[in-house]
Amino acid sequence: MTIIKNCTLHTMEDAPLEKATIIIKDGKIDRIGTDIDLSAYDTATVIDAKNNIVTPGLVDPHCHVGIAEEGIQFEGNDTNEMTHPIYPELRGLDSFYPHDTALKKAMESGVTTVVSGPGSANVIGGTFDAYKTVGETVDDMLLREKVTMKMALGENPKRVYSGQKKSPSTRMASAALMREWLTRAQEYHAKHKTYEQSGATSDKPAFDMKLHSLMPVFEGLRVKIHAHRSDDIMTAIRIGKEFNLDITIDHGSEAHLIPESVRRSGYPVILGPTLVAASKYEVRNKSFASAKILDDYNIPFAIMTDHPVVGLEHTLVQLALFVKGGLDPEKAMRTVTIDAAKLNKIDDRVGSLKKGKDADIVIWDNDPLNILTKPTHVFIDGKLVHKQ
Repeated sequence: MTIIKNCTLHTMEDAPLEKATIIIKDGKIDRIGTDIDLSAYDTATVIDAKNNIVTPGLVDPHCHVGIAEEGIQFEGNDTNEMTHPIYPELRGLDSFYPHDTALKKAMESGVTTVVSGPGSANVIGGTFDAYKTVGETVDDMLLREKVTMKMALGENPKRVYSGQKKSPSTRMASAALMREWLTRAQEYHAKHKTYEQSGATSDKPAFDMKLHSLMPVFEGLRVKIHAHRSDDIMTAIRIGKEFNLDITIDHGSEAHLIPESVRRSGYPVILGPTLVAASKYEVRNKSFASAKILDDYNIPFAIMTDHPVVGLEHTLVQLALFVKGGLDPEKAMRTVTIDAAKLNKIDDRVGSLKKGKDADIVIWDNDPLNILTKPTHVFIDGKLVHKQ
C-alpha cells in the first residue's frame, strides 16, 4: 500500500483538492480525500508531495509508438502495409515492440497510457490498441485490445496508391472504396446475424477475413477517421452518418474552420499534431488557436501527439502552446487525461483519479503546463516506475 499526502490533487473528476491524500492498494485507487486519518495505515509507504500538483497519468489518444520505433527506419517501422488500400484485418498489436526507446521517455514524462496503431496509408488500415508504457512484453502492457478501427481520407491514401498506379488516386476514390467495403461488411454482418438468430438452421456465410474484421464497427467499435482538411472532415461525417458509425475525426487540422458543422455532426475530434511545421498542403491551416475554438463550440475533443510526429515526451509542451492560444488550462489537462480516455472508451480504467480505477498517477515538481516542470514520481498500476 502507498499513500501520497499533502498534494494539490487534480482528479479530473471534480474540482482540485488542496492538502489531499490518495491511497493506492493492489494497483488501484482505494481512497481520496482531505481528512483521511492515516493512523490506520502505519505499514504503508508514505510519500509527502509537499503541496505539489498530482494528476492522473497522461493518456495519448492517437499515436504510433511501438509500431514506428524511434531511431530505426525500415526494420523498426511497421506503421503502414502499403500493398492494398483495404486492410481491416491488421492489428497494431502484432507490430508493437515493447522495447521501443520512446516508451521509456514517454513514461518518464508522465505519459502512462498510449493508444497506438496503424498509420494512414490505407483507406481502412486495421485496429488500434491501448497500452501502458511499461512492461516486459506487449501482453504485459496491453490495457485493452481493438479499441478502434482506423480509416483514412485525404492526401495520404491517394499519394501512396497513385504512386503505384492503383486506386485510390483521388479523394473521390478513397471515399468510394470506404463506402464499398462498409456496404459489403454491413451485408456480411446482417447475414451473420440472421445465421446466429436462426439457431444455425440457415446457411452460414462463407468466411471473409476483411469483412469479418469490419463487422465490429456495426456493433459499436469506434472508428478513427484520419481527416485533416475541411472537405475530408465533411466526407468523414457523411460516411459516419450513412453507416451509423461511432467515429472520431482524427487530426482535424481544419475543424476550427468549420466548427458549426462539426458541432452539428455530434462527432468528437482528436486534434493534432500541431507542434510541427506544416509539412504538407492539407495541414497548412493548423493552429494553436484551434482547441479554444472547438471548446467554445462545445465540441468534445482530445489532443494527440501522433508520435513520432511529435515525441510523446513533448505532450505537455504542445499542450502549453494550446493554452497560450487561448485554451483554459484545466480543460487542457483534461484533453490529455480523461477526455483522451473517453474518446477511446478506456475511461473505466484510466484518465482520472477515482476509487477503483488504475493507480496511474504523476507527482509534478511544478505546474505541469510550465515547460520546466518534471515528474518527481510516476506510478503505473500502483507501482512506482519512475522517481526523479
